[in-house]
This record gives sequence, C-alpha cells and structure tokens, in this order.
Amino acid sequence: MLKFMPPSAESALPRNGFKKMKSESNIATIDVGGQLFQTTKQTLNLAGPDSLFSRISESASARLAPPFIDRDPELFSILLSLLRTGNLPSKAKALDLQDLIFESQFYGIETFLMNSLSNPSHFDAFNLEKSLILPLNGRDSPSAIATTPFGSVHVAHGSKITSFDWSLRKKSTILTQFTAVDSMLAISPRLAAVGATDFSGLQIIDLENGFVKETLNWENVTKTGSTVQGIGSSPEFLFASFESARRNSNSIMVYDLNSLSPVNEIGHYEIYGAEINSAIPATKLNWVSGYGLLMASGSHSGPSGVLGNIKFWDTRSGNVVWEIKENVDCFSDVTVSDNLSAIFKVGVNTGGMFFADLRNIGAENPWVPLGERKKVVNGKKEGSGCKIESHGSQVFCSKGGNIELWSEVVVGSKKSSKNGMEDDRLFRKNLMGRMKDMGGSRITNIAFGGNKMFMTRKDQQTVEVWQNSARGF
Repeated sequence: MLKFMPPSAESALPRNGFKKMKSESNIATIDVGGQLFQTTKQTLNLAGPDSLFSRISESASARLAPPFIDRDPELFSILLSLLRTGNLPSKAKALDLQDLIFESQFYGIETFLMNSLSNPSHFDAFNLEKSLILPLNGRDSPSAIATTPFGSVHVAHGSKITSFDWSLRKKSTILTQFTAVDSMLAISPRLAAVGATDFSGLQIIDLENGFVKETLNWENVTKTGSTVQGIGSSPEFLFASFESARRNSNSIMVYDLNSLSPVNEIGHYEIYGAEINSAIPATKLNWVSGYGLLMASGSHSGPSGVLGNIKFWDTRSGNVVWEIKENVDCFSDVTVSDNLSAIFKVGVNTGGMFFADLRNIGAENPWVPLGERKKVVNGKKEGSGCKIESHGSQVFCSKGGNIELWSEVVVGSKKSSKNGMEDDRLFRKNLMGRMKDMGGSRITNIAFGGNKMFMTRKDQQTVEVWQNSARGF
C-alpha cells in the first residue's frame, strides 16, 4: 500500500495542479519503494553533481510523475535527513551500519556518512571508551600503525599490513617484502610509506592492490644500502630519516608529497671514530605547522647511559633553528603539540613527564616537570617503553598498560617572567577510560584518526579502538 506524506506548508500541492507546481516550485517529490518523500531541490543538490540525489533533482523537474527508486524507504529517510542536517538522526542507531554504508554508496553520498560518523572534530578526549577490538590474522603482534584523517587505519604485523576502512567493517591484508615493518605513514587511504631498520629503501605501497608503487633511497657516501629510521609528513612534503647500512652516516630526505621527487637533504651526519653521539639518527619526525619546522628526535644507549637530541629544522634552508641535547634523564619518547605550543617528553630514567615551552626554547634547561619530580630507584629505567603522543590540546602518555591524559588548566591570571613568557603553566593528569578498560599488557603504539584513538599492546594480535560512547554506532 502506498504511504503519502501529510500536507504541510512546504509540501502541499497548489490548487491549479501538479504540472504547474513542477514548473514553478522548488519542491521535489520522490517515490522510494512505494513511499513518497518531499524535499527541496537545494537539499538534493547538496549531495554534489555526481550523486544520484542530484540526478533525482533534475529528473523531478522534467517529469510529471515523481521519479521512482526501487530501494528501501526507511534507509532513504535516514540518508535524506543526513543531507538536510549533516548528522544522522537518533533512529539510525536501530539500523545496521553496513546497510547504511551500502545505501550511501548507491546514492553517492558515502562522504556525508563518513563525515557524520568519523569526523575529527567529534573527538572527545575526556569521554573515550574502549569500543571495539580489531582482530589481526597470524601470530605477529603489531609493530606500527598509521591512520588517516577520517579514521581508516593500517596495521603492520610481521611481514603483513592489514587495512581497515573508515567504518572499520572492511578489512584487507597484503604481504610485504619486509621481515617486520618499523615505520609506516599513511599518505592517503590507499597509499602508505613503509620502512624498516633492517631493509634498504622507503617503499610507497599501494595497499589496495598490494604492490610497491615506488622505492625511495638515500645515496650515502659509502654506497651501501640505506635503512629507514623514521617517517613524517607535512601538507606539502614527505620526510624520511635514513641511516647507512654500515651505520656510520645518516640523513633526512625531503620529498614532494605528490610527485615523490626529492626536494632537499638536511641533517647529513658522518660518524668519525668513536664519536657516535655526534651522529644519532632521527627516529621520530614531527611537523610543527605553527612554526613551519620539522622536529627530529633520536636517542642512543651507550656506556654512559641514554643520550639523545631534539632538533628543529627549517626544511627549506636546511638549518637547525633550535636544538636540545639530552644527557640527563633523556627522553624515552617525545612529542610536540602545536595547540599547546610545547614539547613533551617522558624521561627514560625516572618515567616522569616534562614539558618545554616552544616560546622559551632557547633556555639552557627548558624542561619543566609535570607533577612531582621523580627520582631514579636502583638504577631502573622507569620510563623505558613508554609512548607519548599529542592530539588536539591533550597529551597521551602510556605507562605500562594504562594511559595518562594530560591537559592544560587555564588559570585566571598568570604572571609573566622578564622575557614576557607566562610562568607556571599548569597541567593536570587524568587516567583515561572506565575501570573495566584499565590495565592489560604494555601499550606499544598510540595513534589517532577520525574521532577515534587506536592502540596496540605487547604480544596481542589485535588493535583497540577507543571513542566517545555517545558517537558510537
């Protein structure tokens, strides 16, 4: 039986007939699976010129009878509401997500659905809960993960890379030439830059079709192979930290992100004699967009303990703008936050958290402890294996199987030091997640994509997905 929409001020037919309404009205009437829907042509055209909705709008103008679509009217109703408001209505939770995905693909508006369900602006650090476990095939634990802005994720485990689409429902796995992947960065939903510390060259892999699109190499003085120590990117460039196979030289190469052609080489160092500390390769590369600089950090464990350095590079001139030498409680891991204008590290010896204000980076000792200053106990490296990442205005630091969430507390009035910088910035720590989500094996990777946080754990062949429960489907 046909179901008709009740008349309203927007949808009522004019007295002089349907034909005149068609020529003058902005209202489009559509028959979906025997049920009539009315909306405006502007709403339909929001879907874009290549979508079925746009073609429906044109068809509704040219026909006397409403265009008929042999599809599910209930799903159409949900997608029409998505077009109108940009958000899914609450009744959508009663439907299967995969059905909505298939239907959105049919109408050509999957991007709208993705934007509603996995928008980065919906990330809420204080309401994250463990919502999903993604299983991986095989016995290997994840060694690296890479995410895209709208939540698709690639996971390296052993010689394989498993990819999950933005909905985390579609899964595919490819086999690589690597024994194990150490560094991976998503260039697009289907392309990734992949490297290892025991395999020469940076490979650009098409993850959808499973082949190496291109291999980028660094030609060092000794003419030996060059292994990848770290990968980073900016909106324009791809960065790769290389070390020669003989481990006596290293460099950071800058490539155009679109053409993958080399643009510049920075930080080329050679090791002479026993002076290994003079040429520590960068193992982590972070782009600092607010300053237009590349932060390159690396550390080395030797007889005198763990030493390291953090350098901020102007990638165009090839000059070091700032440098921090780490010889007292060197970082186990380090990150930088544009939003907070600060660097954060976890000390390898004490396990304590520290920050350095980027606006006061030239100080002799820029590090300020967060919370109480910790002491080394029995020579144990309390921070060994800890991971730290920033996202938005929060900093996430793993301690064993838990994550500490650090955020800055806005103080009503702040004192200014002689150099004009604000003194006594205050950061507060929160344990993240519900009690039942806490604990577990040591966390080995933390990454963010869309409105989700992803993490992996030692000896676990899975990926944990954390998101705001109110946004879950």
